This record gives sequence, structure tokens and C-alpha cells, in this order.
Amino acid sequence: QVQLVESGGGLVQAGGSLRLSCVYSGSSFSAKTMGWYRQSPGQQRIRVASITPGASMNYAGSVKGRFAISRDNAKNTVYLQMSSLKPEDTAVYYCNTYLRDETWGQGTQVTVSS
Repeated sequence: QVQLVESGGGLVQAGGSLRLSCVYSGSSFSAKTMGWYRQSPGQQRIRVASITPGASMNYAGSVKGRFAISRDNAKNTVYLQMSSLKPEDTAVYYCNTYLRDETWGQGTQVTVSS
């Protein structure tokens, strides 16, 4: 069974940066389109970025130009570099495939103070 383990969250001031990491424990990582998702209290979980096996990237409008997704297939890891953070970026961040077909991990909390 695939496990997803996110890390790298924390408390940061507005305008700051964080880099999130997600390790995918299965053997098919390199063939998967991966995504980063976030969920704020009372809100639906939404995808903020995705990256194909060929490293084509896509972003939600709210994070475009501030977040960058990348992957290291040798390490089965997907990253999310977050810059110019805003209080509205506060959420629990998760990774999963684009189809959301793996069991969700515990996520990593990102809190941006104003």
C-alpha cells in the first residue's frame, strides 16, 4: 500500500517562504501525475499545483507566480516551493496523485501570520 508523507510546514510571516516535501512510498511514482492540495477549516480540499511525469506543471490561479512544484523521481519525492506567502495560504497541505487515488497522508500545517 502506498504511503504519502508530507513535511516542511510551519509558521511563517506574510511574505515569507516555505518548501514542502512529500515522499511517495510506491514503485510507480515516476509514472504518476502528482498534485499538491490544501484544505482550510470548513473548506473543501482543493488542488493548488500538479506536475506530470514529464514535468509539465499547472497551478491554481490563487498561487500562480508564487508557488513552484517540482519532482525528483529518484527520490520518489514531490516538492512545493511557496514564496510570497499570504495569510489566506494558511491550510493543511497534502500531496496525492492527480486522480486522488492514493490514501491521504497526515498533511503538513502551514500557517501564515499577517
